Amino acid sequence: MTSKRKYDDGCAVARALDVVGERWALLVVRELMFNAKRFTDLRVGLPGASPNVLSQRLRELDEAGIVHRRRLPPPAAAWVYELTPRGRELEPVVAALAKWGAYEPGTPDERPISVDSMMLALRTLYDPTRSDGSVIDLAVSLGEDGFRATASPDGLRLAREPVERPDAVIHSDTATLGGVVSGRRELADALDTGDLVVDGDEAVLVRFMMLFTQPAA
Repeated sequence: MTSKRKYDDGCAVARALDVVGERWALLVVRELMFNAKRFTDLRVGLPGASPNVLSQRLRELDEAGIVHRRRLPPPAAAWVYELTPRGRELEPVVAALAKWGAYEPGTPDERPISVDSMMLALRTLYDPTRSDGSVIDLAVSLGEDGFRATASPDGLRLAREPVERPDAVIHSDTATLGGVVSGRRELADALDTGDLVVDGDEAVLVRFMMLFTQPAA
């Protein structure tokens, strides 16, 4: 196994990168920001990482106290990975990188992104100053995965949990939703083609989409 590279630099930035600067490390953190996951779930979100590399990153992050592995109680009885309190401290770092990357000039990459990455993009581009003071409670269904999205003047809360009486339910995929939120695709076009379907009041969906800033191309 290749030994982990070190910067041999006393700067705090270098010491931080000694821990999370290896390839895929911060993307593992991204995939665990919303909930604990099994190894197979992480593979779905990080298809470009080989099983061996992903296992190595998880071991390193575990040793550094950033990720913790635990066994779920029956009937699940599966091993999952989750962020530790120290790992949670990286969330604003990952969010800041996401925002910096979203506004990086150039043509947006059209390669697919994971559901968690899409949710991070929503949180990054959400602008609470655009809210009219009301709260919008949505269910967002992306294939077999789903989130509750609650938009308010205080921010955008995202969680993998059911919504009893959502104001609307959005059915789409990450590419379509990402295109609409970023302004690369018109909402009307996504609705017309059926790539995005809304159950409930379409006006609520329009209000929700107006709460995001659109990075320049």
